[in-house]
Amino acid sequence: MEKKLKTIAFANNKGGSGKTTTCANIGYSLTARGKKVLLIDGDMQLNLSLSFFAEDEVLSFAAGEKNLYYAVKNQKDLSDYILHTAYPNLDLVPSSTLMSGIEYELFTKWQREFILKNILKPVKESGNYDYILIDAPPTLGGWVMNILCASDFVVMPVEASPWGLFGVANMFEFLEDVKKINESLQLLGIAVTKVDVRKNYYKQTLEILKQEENVHVFEHIIRVDSEVEWAQDSSKPIMAHKKSARSAGEYMELAKEMEENVRRIG
Repeated sequence: MEKKLKTIAFANNKGGSGKTTTCANIGYSLTARGKKVLLIDGDMQLNLSLSFFAEDEVLSFAAGEKNLYYAVKNQKDLSDYILHTAYPNLDLVPSSTLMSGIEYELFTKWQREFILKNILKPVKESGNYDYILIDAPPTLGGWVMNILCASDFVVMPVEASPWGLFGVANMFEFLEDVKKINESLQLLGIAVTKVDVRKNYYKQTLEILKQEENVHVFEHIIRVDSEVEWAQDSSKPIMAHKKSARSAGEYMELAKEMEENVRRIG
C-alpha cells in the first residue's frame, strides 16, 4: 500500500546557503525520529553523495551509469538507482558530474518538466519511504523546475550573512512560476543557517525574512559549528560523527519543526 509520503526539495539559487548540509542532516535526523528517508543528490557537485560515502566511492558512482544523470537521461525507474547508506532507513540516489549537461538532455524531451516526477512514481508507490528529500543545485532553470514539479514542499536554507539574502526574491518569483505547473507545491519554510548570534547579520536577516507575507521562517536556527566540517570530512552526518555536537541537536529540533509544519499545512 502506498504511504502518504512527502517529497521535499531543498533549494536556493544562492550558493553557500548550507543547502546540502541541511538536506543531509535533516535526512539523518528524520531517520532518528523513526522515519524512512530517500535522499536524491540533484547537484553535479556531488556534495550530498559525499555526505554519506567516501570520495572514491562517490567518484565511482559518478563514473558509472547507476546515478541520477542516467536515470533522467534514459527516463528509467529511479528504484534501480537507489543505494543503501551505512545508516538504517536512509537511502541515496547518487549524482554525477555529468549533471552539468542535464539542461541539454531535458531540452529535447517531451513534457520535460515532469521527467523526475515520472521516474519517481514507482518509488513513491512502493511505500518504502516516509520522506524523499531532494538536494537541488544553486541555479534556476529546467532541472530545478523538474525537481520542484516532483515535490510537495520546498525548504529554502538562507545563510545569515550580508550576502545571504541575495537572490531570495528571484527564488520566490521562480516558485510562483513553478506553481503554475505544480499547483500543490508549497514553501514549507526558510531555514536560517550559518548563524553567528554575536553578529548583527543574524538579526537583520530574520527581520527582513519575517517581513515576507505568508512565509514561515523556522524557529530553530543552525549556528556555525566547526564539527560540521569535521563530519563532512569523514563523510558522515553530524549526529553520526558527534552526537553531542551543538548542531546535531539543532538539526534534530529543526527536523521536528519541519515535520510539525508538514502535518499542519498538509
